[in-house]
Amino acid sequence: MVSPFLFFANERLSLAELTAACLDGALVPLGEGFIPADAAETRWMRARSLAPLLGDRWAAVRLTAAWVHGGAASEPAIHHLQRVRDVRLRTRRDLRAVFHDVRLPSDDMMSIAGVCVSTPTRTLVDLARSDDRDETAAARAWASRDPLLRADAVAWFERHPRFPHVHRATRLLRSDAVSETTAEDEVADADG
Repeated sequence: MVSPFLFFANERLSLAELTAACLDGALVPLGEGFIPADAAETRWMRARSLAPLLGDRWAAVRLTAAWVHGGAASEPAIHHLQRVRDVRLRTRRDLRAVFHDVRLPSDDMMSIAGVCVSTPTRTLVDLARSDDRDETAAARAWASRDPLLRADAVAWFERHPRFPHVHRATRLLRSDAVSETTAEDEVADADG
């Protein structure tokens, strides 16, 4: 599907023309494509911008999925992708991506703009389980902004008690720092 607001190299314009439009201030990079500088960046556009990287074999996960869902403020420098099919895939070498060759269960993924993305709940679960500082910081911030999603993630862990790093993740999601941030946000919203 061709979007009037999302441009990919060699679809309508060459990479050189798209780059020149960026230098002129008409376009800005988004995922694997470019959008008009004044266009609103939506979940659909963020997901669709990853189509050349994901294809129909991979799903966006972790910080990449958090960015697509709006749980992370900026696009990660390196995208995390996870297999969506039962058949193991030969991963290609790509400096822009980390490929996780473990199948993502269909209950934990959704389609946005024709590409697969882990659900918001599964995305928060994976970020909370991580030992990466940026991912846990993103999990803490997202959980503090969205208490319903945080509750869904805790419930997900209750349904999957043998999943790796459940204890670390539930401690993070139930931590006082997340709850205090939520309470501070509610007070600020009431005042403002």
